[in-house]
Amino acid sequence: MDIRDVPEAHLDRALDLAYLVFHERPEEEERKHRRELLLPCERIGAYDGEQLVGLLAAFPFTLSVPGADLPCPGLTYVAVAPTHRRRGVLSALMAEAFRRYEERGAPLAALWASEDAIYGRFGFGAATHGVTVEIDSRRPLALRIDPDERPLRLVEPADAPDVVGPYFESTRVLRAGRNPRDEARWTGEWLRDRDEDDDELSPARVVVLGDPVAGYAVYRTKGENEESHTPGLVRVDELEADSPAVAAALWRYLASIDLTSTVRAWGRPLDDPLLFFSGDRDQVRVTGQYPALWVRLVDVRAALTARSWAAAADLVLEVHDSRMPANSGRFRLTTGPDGARHEPTGDPVDLSFGVRELAACYLGGTKVADLAAAGLVEEHTPGAAAVLDAALRTPRLPHTDDGF
Repeated sequence: MDIRDVPEAHLDRALDLAYLVFHERPEEEERKHRRELLLPCERIGAYDGEQLVGLLAAFPFTLSVPGADLPCPGLTYVAVAPTHRRRGVLSALMAEAFRRYEERGAPLAALWASEDAIYGRFGFGAATHGVTVEIDSRRPLALRIDPDERPLRLVEPADAPDVVGPYFESTRVLRAGRNPRDEARWTGEWLRDRDEDDDELSPARVVVLGDPVAGYAVYRTKGENEESHTPGLVRVDELEADSPAVAAALWRYLASIDLTSTVRAWGRPLDDPLLFFSGDRDQVRVTGQYPALWVRLVDVRAALTARSWAAAADLVLEVHDSRMPANSGRFRLTTGPDGARHEPTGDPVDLSFGVRELAACYLGGTKVADLAAAGLVEEHTPGAAAVLDAALRTPRLPHTDDGF
């Protein structure tokens, strides 16, 4: 195999490979859209002669981590031709990607996994989780708090990047695990006229509360299908709010849209305030939970010393990383309000990690103690996991619903 860049002239080959692997046959408009998405990506290919048999692309993202934004390539369109499976193609693509990211000083990489079983062996850990929430909107939404009574207004999707884009950016840093969005990402992904997963859904709608903006929701609707007896649906793609009262007003609005009887919100955080201020949890139900963003620590030292810490800790950690041996070793991690120090040491170990487990805990969304209880982290010093958990803690759980 020859591992090299995929030039723009080979973009159609790259798309053909992706469609082959993911069993897709998009229409020409969708193919054009995905071609435009791939253009700004770094594209690494595996070639067998002149045949493209493996692909790994990456968006040039940054990622919010506690206290900082860090360079974080967003891996996408990872694909290997079925004729070339189990020949080391994916391993070679990942090795080249990691080499480049390490050379450029990117401490992290991230992806959304099409199959959970694949990426753990490359050191990715599930760093954020999401839930799907459904509201039975056949009756008024029961709430335990008073909603914000300021007026709501609908915003044209074409105007939404200017109206809600700055607000999103201001709230993005309040949770770890989120990428910035430029106008192209707003219009090309979140606010597209047609939803590729369900062509019965309406174009995107954007409802805003407050001026200046105090919260907004992006949603799509579809009416009842009499032939299939499918009820009318409001699908919520995103909801951001300054306060619980603003969130309550937006949820109340979504649950009161005429000719619909279900509100379905995919990609909500595990600590979504709706789940607490709902007055009837039979009406507001969590119907699914899943790993969302998978993170890889490309440079353990740089990643740990770049984020902020919630409490003081002084622990000796031992990390194992078979894919990037420079990360492996024993070091003392000292954290406090001024940041963290990472120093090699020969002192006795308090906690032993695989790099995958450390990545899962890095944003504060997975507890070290839970992984120790599951036998995935070895606690040599009793109480060490709790000490590290206290230092990793964030005010809100990390979360993103921005797939790529």
